[in-house]
Amino acid sequence: MLLPFHRRRLLRLTLVPLTLLLSCVALAQSAPSVIGTRAIVTTWSDPLEALGTLRADESVTLSTTVTDIVAEINFRDGEQVEEGQLLIRLEDAEEQAQLRASQALREERRNASNRASQLQERNLAARADVEDSQSRLRQADADIQAIEAELANYQIKAPFSGRVGFRNISVGALVTPGMDLVTLDKLDVMQLDFSVPEVFLGRLSPGLMLNATTAAYPDALFSGEIATIGIRVDPVTRSVSVRADLENTDGRLRPGMLMEVIVQQRVRDTVVIPEAAIEPSGDRHFVMLIEQSEGSTRLARREVAIGERRNGEVEILEGLAANDLIVFHGLQLARDGQEARLIGIADDETGIRALLEADR
Repeated sequence: MLLPFHRRRLLRLTLVPLTLLLSCVALAQSAPSVIGTRAIVTTWSDPLEALGTLRADESVTLSTTVTDIVAEINFRDGEQVEEGQLLIRLEDAEEQAQLRASQALREERRNASNRASQLQERNLAARADVEDSQSRLRQADADIQAIEAELANYQIKAPFSGRVGFRNISVGALVTPGMDLVTLDKLDVMQLDFSVPEVFLGRLSPGLMLNATTAAYPDALFSGEIATIGIRVDPVTRSVSVRADLENTDGRLRPGMLMEVIVQQRVRDTVVIPEAAIEPSGDRHFVMLIEQSEGSTRLARREVAIGERRNGEVEILEGLAANDLIVFHGLQLARDGQEARLIGIADDETGIRALLEADR
């Protein structure tokens, strides 16, 4: 049955826009807009995470071996001191008097020995008298050395350069052997002790680099390297102790701090792409390669073998080479063999948002 003329005309007018719309949709499907990124070669490693505790490179609690009164304190809390610097002096007046008496006696015996030697040279004294005077002089020297060694116990000196802690004594206080007087820590290099499971023992070696963070400085990253690996495995925890050295030139790190450790094991150069550019399919992984030639931009689906993942990036073991251009944004509409419109290439300086805004 034929439709009236005005109905056939209305139908033709309706089909024309619909045909144009379907053509536009087909064109859009055939040439999706995509943003690309390039595969790069970068240094990669398998992170091994652990928790560690900081120790000073050198640490000691100074005390005395004698009982006496504090006569002098030559440091302030938290001060940096040098090796050999006198920190605390105890009252040593009696010992100093004994030293002066012994020094006077030594001088007297030296003169007697010299006179005996001169007389013996002129055959006016026996050889035995000369030897006796020299023996008494040596005895005086030994007595002085003993007193000087005893006097050293009355002077507390820094055994190495470092930073002192809080002092717990005052001038006039009576101290006894073994009493804690002050702590001294060498802080320019810190030791970081942590444990790792024994299964990773074969991947560790002295010199392996690591990074560490602490809640005290959440935005800071401290670098170091493994110095020593323990020679025993704990039979209960099945872990091995590891000690690393961290530079602490600015003095921010303190003994006893808890740190999160990331050991950079199996360091290598590898191809890396953004994780968002991966299209998984079961246990297989694909990327959409962007092929450009003679003004044409075409998409090609390619299977890749992936390795480790970290921070939105993925390691490519097979399937891509450095500088290969792949789809980073617009992957949902991309199809194998399609022509595509490349909006731009995202990199460290130009992000997806900036490219999309520039394309409006």
